[in-house]
Amino acid sequence: MGIGVGIFLAAIGAILAFAVQDNISDVDLTAVGYILMVAGVVGVLLELLLFAPRRRAGGVVEERRVYDEPRR
Repeated sequence: MGIGVGIFLAAIGAILAFAVQDNISDVDLTAVGYILMVAGVVGVLLELLLFAPRRRAGGVVEERRVYDEPRR
């Protein structure tokens, strides 16, 4: 899960938890909203703390060797 997906889940969860006033039988939309917000925040934190440093570690290394020609 990327940072964008985590932010999207948190935003959808906040909308469900705080803005939706609908009643669906056997589904508590407020609880679903809180679950989505927690999942989004955890996803963003995992992405930033665990997965992002691994992506930065694989940089490009350029090596140049200069050889002097022998003198005659």
